[in-house]
Order: sequence, then structure tokens, then C-alpha cells
Amino acid sequence: MKDSTHSKYIPALRFNWLTPFYDFIVGTTTREGTFKKSLIKQANIKPENNVLDLACGTGTLAILAKQYQPLANVTGVDGDPVILSLSERKARKYNVPIQFDHAMSFNLPYADGTFDRVLSSLFFHHLTCEDKQLTAKEIFRVLKPRAELHIADWGKPANVFMRALFFSIQLLDGFKTTKDNIDGKLIELFSEAGFSEVNQRKTFSTIFGTMTLYSAIKRS
Repeated sequence: MKDSTHSKYIPALRFNWLTPFYDFIVGTTTREGTFKKSLIKQANIKPENNVLDLACGTGTLAILAKQYQPLANVTGVDGDPVILSLSERKARKYNVPIQFDHAMSFNLPYADGTFDRVLSSLFFHHLTCEDKQLTAKEIFRVLKPRAELHIADWGKPANVFMRALFFSIQLLDGFKTTKDNIDGKLIELFSEAGFSEVNQRKTFSTIFGTMTLYSAIKRS
């Protein structure tokens, strides 16, 4: 989906021809199983919670959320119809009922106060600063009062070695979109969108840099 008022849509691995290899590449290079399971545990999803996996990609996080709490209502949304077809196929493979929708993160097709949890992984570093801000406001809008946001993405490098490794991600995904991540500005961004108790929770060292988990609460 394309919106002329926003930056050009960037596929999950920047190039469409890489999309079929997404699960293999991410699974073998980012400690995906470790950080996504940690994010799900951090979110502490309750029975009958409405959960949104923002920029769900191939659906791995949404499936993990549903497996963690089978009584939750899980929805995945993504701007790439090709990758959504992969997520739907994977959900059928694991026999988990998940709704998948096609939409952009800064224009979500959900009413105010729909969700108890919004989850997202490896997404915000694809967005320009402006679209990060707009997306954070949209997340705030669709969350219920006292609901929670839980995010995993590249964060401020833990050391010089992690910073050097992250250079490869910047070459792939762009220096402009990744700058806020490595400068440690995501906490400030979510706070400015209205969230409370915005915190960095955990970090994981990977072969591409420092993976960071964040949490935030919508108080009103």
C-alpha cells in the first residue's frame, strides 16, 4: 500500500525478492526465538485480551501470542499483501485462528480503544522519524485505557562492537530510518505520543547489533 504523503513502503527485508526467505534469515541471524518469546512473556497477555501484532510480517509473533494465550483474540496487520499471504499460510499450518489485515501503521483500520496489547517486532527501524511519530500516535489511539505496548527492535548499541555490526543493517534498511533506533530515541518518541512508564526492558546481542525490548502503558 502506498500513501503519497508518507515515505515509500519498505518490504520486511527491503527487497521484495527476499520476502520468501524472511523466516530463514531472521531466524538464523537475530536470535528471533529468544527475543520474541521474551517479548510475549513480557506482554503477559490475559484471556480474552484483544492483541494486535503491528507489522506482523510472516506472523511468527502473532502465532506465538496465540499459542501463549489461546483465549486471546489476536490480529496481525501489515502493509505488504505478499507477506500477509505467508502469515495466513503459516497460521493455517499451526492451526491457530488469527485475523490478518492489510493496512499501514500510520492509518490503522480499527476504532479507538480496541486493543489491550499492541506488539511489534523489527518494524520501527523501517520508518522515517515522521512516520515513527505518526505510528506511535496511532498505536496510542487504538489501545484501551491502561492497555500496553510491547516492542522489540534494534536499539542503542551496547558497545562499540555491536555498533560496528549494526552498520550492515543500516546498509540494508537505510541510515535515515535506523538513526532514531541507534540514538536511543524510541523511548522519547513513545513518551511524546502520550505513553507513560516507557522503559527499556531487556537487550540481546546478535550478529547484527543490539536487539532491545521496550514497554509502555496508555494511562488514559
